[in-house]
Formats: sequence, C-alpha cells, structure tokens
Amino acid sequence: MLTEIAIVGGGVSVGIATGYFLHRYISAKQIGDSKGLAERIVEEARKEAEALKKEVRVQAQDEIFAQKKELEKEIKSQENALKRQENRLQEKEERLERKLEKVADKESTVVELEKRLIKQEKHLEEFEQELEFKADDHERKLQEISGLTVEEARERLMTEIESRSRHEAAKMVRAIEMEAKETAAKKAKEVLSLALQRYSGDYASEQTVTAVTLPSEDMKGRIIGREGRNIRALEAATGVDLIIDDTPETVVLSAFSPLKREIAKQALERLIHDGRIHPARIEDIVRKVEQEMDVKLREIGEQATFDVGVHGIHPEVVRLLGQLHYRTSFSQNVLQHSMEVAFLCGIMAAELGLDEKEAKRAGLLHDIGKAVDHEIEGPHAIIGSDLAKKHGEHKDVVHAIAAHHEDVPPQSILANLVQAADSLSGARPGARKELLENYVKRLEELEGLATGFSGVSKAYAIQAGREIRVMVDADKVNDESTFLLCKDISQKIENNMTYPGQIRVTVIREKRAVGYAK
Repeated sequence: MLTEIAIVGGGVSVGIATGYFLHRYISAKQIGDSKGLAERIVEEARKEAEALKKEVRVQAQDEIFAQKKELEKEIKSQENALKRQENRLQEKEERLERKLEKVADKESTVVELEKRLIKQEKHLEEFEQELEFKADDHERKLQEISGLTVEEARERLMTEIESRSRHEAAKMVRAIEMEAKETAAKKAKEVLSLALQRYSGDYASEQTVTAVTLPSEDMKGRIIGREGRNIRALEAATGVDLIIDDTPETVVLSAFSPLKREIAKQALERLIHDGRIHPARIEDIVRKVEQEMDVKLREIGEQATFDVGVHGIHPEVVRLLGQLHYRTSFSQNVLQHSMEVAFLCGIMAAELGLDEKEAKRAGLLHDIGKAVDHEIEGPHAIIGSDLAKKHGEHKDVVHAIAAHHEDVPPQSILANLVQAADSLSGARPGARKELLENYVKRLEELEGLATGFSGVSKAYAIQAGREIRVMVDADKVNDESTFLLCKDISQKIENNMTYPGQIRVTVIREKRAVGYAK
C-alpha cells in the first residue's frame, strides 16, 4: 500500500516536474515567438517609416519645385513688366528729347523772326514817315494844281470810290447769279414744269350776282309782298339783296358771299315752287335750306379730301373746306385752287423725296382761313394756321399755312413748297380774272414804278402785266449796273404793288452806232 502510494507520489512528482518543464518550454517558446513577432513588427514599422519618410521627402521636393517654378514665373512676369515700363519710359524720353529739340529750333526761329520783325518795324516806320511826307507834298501840289481844298478832294475821291465799288459789286452779283442759276434754276424749272405738266385743273368763274328765273311776271309781285314785307323778310333771313327790275321773268340776287347767294337761290326757288310766300314761310324755308347746306358743305369737303387723298382731318375743318367751294379769290374758286395747290405740292414733294401726304395736306388746308376771314380779323394765313393748330394739325403743316404769304418767315421746305404751288396755281393763264379798270390801273402803276428810276428811258408792261421790259440809256447805265437796276425795280414792285402770281422784270441796254455813207 505504501509502495503504491510511494509510486503514485513519485509519479505525481515526475508529472509535476514534467509539467513544470513543459510549461517553461512552452513559455520560452512563446516568449521567443513574441520576440520574433516584435522584431518583425518593429522591422515592418521601421520599413514603413522609411517609406513614409521617402514619400514625404518626395512630396516636399515636388512642392518646393512647384513653388520655385511659380516664383520663377512671377519673377519673369515682373521682369517683363519692368522691361515694358523701361521701354515706355525710354520712348517717352526720346519723344521728350525730340520735342525739346523742336522747341529749341522754334525758339531760335522765333528769336530770328523777332529780330526780323524789329528790323521790318523800323523800316515800316521810316517808310510811313516817308509816305506821310510824300503825301503831304502831293496834297500840297494837287491843291496848287487843281485849286481844290482837302474836303473837296476827299468828296470827289469818295464819289469815285463809291462808283468803282458799285461797279465791282455789280460784277460780283452778276457772277454769283450766273453760278446760282446754273445749279439751282435748272432743277427748279424741271420740278415746276413737271408739276404743271402732270396736273390739269378746271376753273369756274364766279360773279357777285346770281339770276333766278321766274315762271311768270306775276311772281315778282308775290315775292315783293304787301308793302314789301316778303322781300324784306327774305333779305333779312339770307343777308342777300334782291334786285327786281324790268328784266323779264328774272330776279337778281346780289351778295359778295357765294354761299349766301346759293342759300337765297335755293330758298327762293322752293318758295316759288311751293307758292306760299309770306314772312313765316320764308324763315322756315331759309332755316331748312341752311341745315341742308351744312350737310352739303361736309359732303363737299369730304369729297375734296377723298379726291386729294388726305384723310384724318377734323370734321370742322372738313366743313370749312366745303365752305371754300362757295368762296372766290380773284374770281378763282378757292376750293378748286386749294385742291390744285395740294396736287402740285404732292408732285413737287415726290420729286424732291419729301413726305407727299404731308405736302398735300398743307396745300389743301393753306387757304382754310378764307372760310372765316369775314368773321375774324387778321390775315387769312394766320387765321388758317390758328384753326389748323386748334384742330390738331401737325406743327409743320401749321407753319406752312401761316407762311404761304410770308406773314411769318418760311422756315421749312414744306412752307416754300406751299408758297411755290400757290403762286403756280394763281399765275396759270385763265386761273384768275380781274376788272378792266383794275387791270389798266395795275399796268399803269407797273410802268410808272419802272420809269421812276434814274437811267430808265422807257418801260412797257406786256403779257397782261406778267412781264415788264425796261429800256435804259446806254450812256448812263453800264452792263453791270443793269443787274442792280433790275433787282431794285423788282424789290420796289414787291413792296408797292398787289398782283397775282409773279412779274418778270427784264432790263434792256442797247448801244447803237449810226453812220451814213455819201
């Protein structure tokens, strides 16, 4: 038992010892493995540190290289800017040096000029003194020779200078006129002749009386009425004078206004046709005729605007245009004249490249003031421009209306066009008529104005007073003076006479030499 126990105890001791040594071996092996692992880790860490160090070093070198490159670029750009600045400064210095050289040259030139001027001033002073001495000497000698005083000689000299100056001025005027005519007259004649060729208008002569035919002589008594009450009522209602004389079956209506005569004519014809003639009926018929006439005036005005091709005119202005149909000027129908001026303005504006519609509008409305000039004081051109402005017409049209008779100075091409077209319309043969007495008086006045000038021997008004030919004395008026005389005569005619259209002034100078062979 004890032996077993001892064996068991020995076995246990051996097991313990074996376990101990085994444990130490295992621990030593683990320790050795740990050391190897630690060394490997340390070695790997060292290698990673070396690699990281190299990488950091490479990155630092790259960054340093990039910064160095940028720095070199910046330095290079600054160097280029400095070079450019140095070049500009060098150029400025060169320019300044050249300017300084020029200034120096100019200064030297100025100094030389000053010296020359001083010398010339001295010479001039000496020359003036010499001239004064010679002039005094000549004046004294002239006085001794001619016996004239200084004032008399000066007056004679001034007269001679004035004569020579007028002679030279006449030459210049002639040269300028010839030059202007060569350039302007040709084109103006082309435009005006084209305008006249492309338009052809009819004319209707109006008188100051209108005859109304009666069905019988008995109707005259009914028109007069008891104690003349009917004729007085008719005259009071229409503003027209009724002339009842021995002319068979005819009553004459007399009034300056064609519109009033037309109203009176229609009213009288209706009364005759109706047969009831008394003051109340007369007033009623006249009122109806006036209302119908107002409508007719608008229709006439609208037809005129349609024919001309002008639209958008105020209705009141359209009515005034219709009223111009019953208005005459120098026996020319004013509405027909206005339409003709509109057509001529349109043609000339088209040729000159201007606004054709605006030109037609101004031409159609240029005499609109004549519709009311018997009610409003002032020139019809100014009245017409005020009416056009009041009813919304354009300022250019308003100005053209006001300036077509130069009541205000024309300041636009449109105003001059209207002036020219107005003159063309009035100056055409047959467009206007005048009484024989006025015609003869105007011709005598025209010839009298021309013969009143010095040097004029005879004057003849021809072509119905549209031209005057002036004969001058060749010994008193030279060739150049004829142009001045022609202008003076034209200006005097414009300032002192009233006439339709224009008057041509022709001055004729003729030198004749007559001899006899025996």
